Amino acid sequence: MTLLDFFSTRKTFGHGIHPIDHKEATAELAIRRIPFAKQMIVPLAQHLGAPAKAIVKVGQEVVRGEPIAEAGGFVSVPMHSPVTGVVKSIDRLVATASGPKTPAIIIDTYSASDQKVLFECAVDIRQYTPEKLVQAVQASGMVGLGGAAFPSHVKLLPPKGMSIDTVLINGCECEPYLTCDDRIMQEHTDKLILGIQVVMEAVAAKRAIIGVEDNKLDAFEIIQSKLPKDGNISCELVETKYPQGAEKMLIKSLLNKEVPSGGLPAEIGVAVYNVGTMAQLGDLLPQSRGLIERVVTVSGHGVNKPGNYLVPIGTPLRFVLEQVGLSDDFSKIIMGGPMMGMTTASLDIAITKGVSGVLVLESLRTKIEKPQVFPCIKCGACLAACPIYLNPSMLGQLAMVSGYEAMEDDYHLNDCFECGCCSYVCPANIPLTQYFRIAKAINRKNKVKEL
Repeated sequence: MTLLDFFSTRKTFGHGIHPIDHKEATAELAIRRIPFAKQMIVPLAQHLGAPAKAIVKVGQEVVRGEPIAEAGGFVSVPMHSPVTGVVKSIDRLVATASGPKTPAIIIDTYSASDQKVLFECAVDIRQYTPEKLVQAVQASGMVGLGGAAFPSHVKLLPPKGMSIDTVLINGCECEPYLTCDDRIMQEHTDKLILGIQVVMEAVAAKRAIIGVEDNKLDAFEIIQSKLPKDGNISCELVETKYPQGAEKMLIKSLLNKEVPSGGLPAEIGVAVYNVGTMAQLGDLLPQSRGLIERVVTVSGHGVNKPGNYLVPIGTPLRFVLEQVGLSDDFSKIIMGGPMMGMTTASLDIAITKGVSGVLVLESLRTKIEKPQVFPCIKCGACLAACPIYLNPSMLGQLAMVSGYEAMEDDYHLNDCFECGCCSYVCPANIPLTQYFRIAKAINRKNKVKEL
């Protein structure tokens, strides 16, 4: 196959955008552990669903890996202590990246401890039944590490009448700046494959496909060299394009199938997981350990020592930034990537399970002043960019006149997953994605009032 043939046959989806990836600062940097902070902040709501419930008391000594909060229901996961130390307070409201304060467990770290994981027990997970695997995944506290933080065990139990025949693994990492998944694929390949095998067993899937963007050839080649000989797990390249890593886009690219409007991937026999999630499962389950740390890309022109860091869950953002150093001219901090991440005004929030990146930008690379927004000129750029083929222009105009119900009923607002493509290409600088988030929130609030 010639290079021209390769680029003309790459698997992809329609529309989307090609932002500059800015990955060069960290793509070649191996994962390094960050030091342990003197105090850890473990929010009880780090995932979609019901918050966890504290099971420790103030003054109680805890060891690294010990459960400190139990799941608050089926769509919930427990929390585990990221350090050996003592519980200072419980249910104290702490700031979050999204804004609202949430209860948390505060732990003072024992500075003299070597911080080895003391709460674990080796097991043979290959002897587990699918039901026991689901229980083990929930007990680990695992959630989707790609950013959504949806409890992983819930995906292992598709709705009644649905079954999973194909598991897709998202190794695209299409957000600019982020490289933690790339490094995980290269450095923890065996754990990644074991995690995939666990999930396949739990959902009785016949095959799994790892999708890797074609700007990550090193990861692709390493995975290819370690794939099982039975052929049930394969790895395929997809076009480097944003938002290739969104589950609907990855399904379209790899399987040429579409998730029904308002539907779930399970309706077409598919489940999608992030490579970081799979690698963690492959690491945690054989030792019956809980999720207490994750790989986070810390990057941006405002960072002195960018890198991919293994960060304990609950580490204060302020501490992380002290370790990497900031330029004197930094102006904006984003939790996640620049497209779907959230800016934060506080350094006192914690690194939680869903944080894949910390992006620090300098003032020269951000708009400090309020950007000027112009009227929509009907250019159609947003229509050509939207990967779901919505009409962001019309949705935006309805949002301006508070036509929130029409946005949902007539223009499929809820199919929007807020990738930000429309805002990125809009020449009028209209914050379309923000409008859509507000509209969804208002519609949800109104529906609750009607109950």
